[in-house]
Amino acid sequence: MIEVDTVVNGRRYLEDVEPRLLLSDFIRHRLGLTGTHVGCEHGVCGACTVKVDGVAVRSCLMLAAQVDGAEIVTVEGLAGAGELTPLQAAFHRHHALQCGFCTPGILLAADDLLSRNPTPSREEIVDMLSGQLCRCTGYTPIVDAIVEVAGT
Repeated sequence: MIEVDTVVNGRRYLEDVEPRLLLSDFIRHRLGLTGTHVGCEHGVCGACTVKVDGVAVRSCLMLAAQVDGAEIVTVEGLAGAGELTPLQAAFHRHHALQCGFCTPGILLAADDLLSRNPTPSREEIVDMLSGQLCRCTGYTPIVDAIVEVAGT
């Protein structure tokens, strides 16, 4: 067992984990934060995207042991005070989700993009979304929601 000391959505966790435990499984099954979805388990679909130390990562490609000392944000941590973030509100206004399976990962990937580049072009947004698989919306409402927040 390996001891992991991490902060998830502002709350500190000190947990003993098996060395092979995936971060996605740690988040979902040990911490009970089921907003992080697991799709392909190969890092292709983006459903498991979370932010580790401010950077979007695929939690199915990381081990829980790798986040010792790190700060993690999941979709549950985006709206800290219970109010929707501007990005979440724009997704709602633009109907940028249908089944919702991909939405948490897309929100965190978009949040990462906007934190690094507050005014990305439509092309940069589309490029970011190339790593996020959505089977329902056709991406146009998602892009429109991100464009609205970016003001581009």
